[in-house]
Amino acid sequence: EIVGLAGLVGAGRSEIVRAIIGFDKIDSGDVYFPDQKFIADHPSDAIRAGIAYLTEDRKNEGLFQEMSVEDNIVVASFSRTMASGFYNKAKAFLLATESRNKLRIVTPGIHQKVINLSGGNQQKVMLAKWLLTHPDVLIVDEPTHGIDIGAKYEIYGILKSLAAEGKSILMISSELPELIGLCDRIVVIKEGKVAGEVGEG
Repeated sequence: EIVGLAGLVGAGRSEIVRAIIGFDKIDSGDVYFPDQKFIADHPSDAIRAGIAYLTEDRKNEGLFQEMSVEDNIVVASFSRTMASGFYNKAKAFLLATESRNKLRIVTPGIHQKVINLSGGNQQKVMLAKWLLTHPDVLIVDEPTHGIDIGAKYEIYGILKSLAAEGKSILMISSELPELIGLCDRIVVIKEGKVAGEVGEG
């Protein structure tokens, strides 16, 4: 399913997910994943456990702007590019090309620098990077912020397809119509705590 986190700016939505994945320290409470207590001291712990996080700040936190599309896509799945203990450029090229085709990333080539892509295509590169890790849970923070309407609907379609394939998606959005249109359930956050829930129970 797709679960939305709603709330005003500053309500604590992003802080909750950053604590879950190990970016920030948890002050109180427990996280269970899938059915046992889970603590991520570092985002790498979350990645190994099958949790991926698309930050809302793709330019500064989500992508290496001066690196190529290929390098950005494979950077979180470096082990998959190895052959006989060494980085294999051909494997990296194949993985990146498959991801580009699957998500329909518009670029002159996968060696193009990410900084030269549109916002929507940058967002799809970041999504491709995390999908290559084969996560069970995908956390997306403002996934359509700053992109054009066509790219928005492409992102919506990708998220719906992932949920249909059995992925669990936790989505933060400031756009209520977006949450209503995509999510199976919406959890309302106020001052860092759950204030209510709407949707299937």
